[in-house]
Amino acid sequence: MGDSSAVANDTSVADFDKVRTRFVAYLDASGCSPNTARAYGHDLTHLRSFLVEHSLDWTTLTPARAVDLLIHLRQKPSRRRGFARSPSPATLNGEPVSARLSASTINRILAAVSSFYEWATITERFGGTNPITRVHDRTAVHVAERHRPFLAGVTSSPPTRSPVRLRQVHRLPRPMADNQVDALVSQLRCRRDLAIVRLMLDGGLRPGEVLGLHLTDIAYGKRRVTIRVRFDHPRGARSKSRVERVVDLHEAATLESVSAYVMHERPQDTDTPILFLVGGHSPRRHVALSYSALAKFFARACCRAQIRAPWVTPHALRHTHATRMWEGGMRELTLQKRLGHASPEATRIYTRVSDSIVVAEYRHALGFDDPADDTDDGDLK
Repeated sequence: MGDSSAVANDTSVADFDKVRTRFVAYLDASGCSPNTARAYGHDLTHLRSFLVEHSLDWTTLTPARAVDLLIHLRQKPSRRRGFARSPSPATLNGEPVSARLSASTINRILAAVSSFYEWATITERFGGTNPITRVHDRTAVHVAERHRPFLAGVTSSPPTRSPVRLRQVHRLPRPMADNQVDALVSQLRCRRDLAIVRLMLDGGLRPGEVLGLHLTDIAYGKRRVTIRVRFDHPRGARSKSRVERVVDLHEAATLESVSAYVMHERPQDTDTPILFLVGGHSPRRHVALSYSALAKFFARACCRAQIRAPWVTPHALRHTHATRMWEGGMRELTLQKRLGHASPEATRIYTRVSDSIVVAEYRHALGFDDPADDTDDGDLK
């Protein structure tokens, strides 16, 4: 009896693996970013481990069992690199405590599971109810600042949400302090890395947008770069936005760093139009740089600069640029266009009043007209 049950379970898992592979292939074929498709495939491995642990067939998962999936995910340890970078991990009774998956990660996994079952239903591989069911969101109607599409008042479809999810804190993006930026830049080991960091810091470019740049996208005379929508990057990098845009770069150091890389470091014996390559003297020097390679050189530079904060990632450079532009007086609509945001809601997270402005106005309200003693330039750690 036990042997037959194990064989049935193995068959069920093998069937799930085949269907999951087809789902990821569908995402690739539908124009989804390769990184997003891989992320969905990875997120579904959590569903697989849950099915194996509970001896379930994927076609028998119900909304009631989805609650058990949520509990399963709550108990999973996190493998975030940022936690490993922490100099003093949390302890309980002298024993190290492993970090758990964050609420945002769990909600992302549940969203991937929901999309998987929605696709399986459409392709007639699944005939049940989507276990990550959605219900009418009554609270969304009363949220004044919630972004609504142009036809939101015309459509009959009400806002929905999934009851199987965790409450999560919507954290504001954290800009890097000036001393953190200076320390990071001082630890970059080559012209290529400096050019990449400067484009993200001074232009607000996403990592995928930087990696997808072609030589012809740089207009040195006009001091600008053009972010184009392409799907030809051999390592899967691409622009998140589906709208092309122009980003002006009037800070001299930015394009000077790009020019120095192209003139003195980028391999000359190659026909590829892609700007950033592996380089060096290895046989792979002509290969386009991948996101993982970018993340690695960024992490190594952070370690050398003794920047251990887990939120300091390549994307933090874009957050830093956006915050600087807003605090420097750029209007919200202009900032939205510069960053390539489709929704004003995405830009609005940067339009919060900065801590320094809060302190200045607080002191003014108290009658302290002298500037505050601002000696804290940010903690590297």
